[in-house]
Amino acid sequence: MHVVLVEPEIPPNTGNVARLCAATQLQLHLVGRLGFRITDRHLRRAGLDYWDCVQVHRHESVHEFFDGVPSCRLFLFSKKAHKTYVNAAFQENDFLVFGSETKGLPTWIFEQYPDNIWRIPIFHPQVRSLNLAGAVSIVVYEALRQMGKLG
Repeated sequence: MHVVLVEPEIPPNTGNVARLCAATQLQLHLVGRLGFRITDRHLRRAGLDYWDCVQVHRHESVHEFFDGVPSCRLFLFSKKAHKTYVNAAFQENDFLVFGSETKGLPTWIFEQYPDNIWRIPIFHPQVRSLNLAGAVSIVVYEALRQMGKLG
């Protein structure tokens, strides 16, 4: 399974997602312009000493990434979606795609993959979004649970 962060902006979020990917043995894809340098100390600190345990793929542009995965099963996550992640049926080689902390995913991606958009419910009307690393964790562990990987 693959975790995809499209243009992440906050180093500790990406570091925490990298640590999650290391712990769960999932591949991490960093796509497009990053809001930090890969050598950022906050990124490194959040990932602790687990960076050697995660397979990281770097994709220079959003279009490059999406042009390269047309036959893959994509699950795009957005607060704008109508379907909730618990109704998704995850499989081994799926790509779980999350947008940046402030902008989410580009609109053209939703237009290209209208049936692949999922949300994590938020119940309080004043809460606009979840933390990126928290959202990724919620979905990853649901996917692992569905595939019988939690023991």
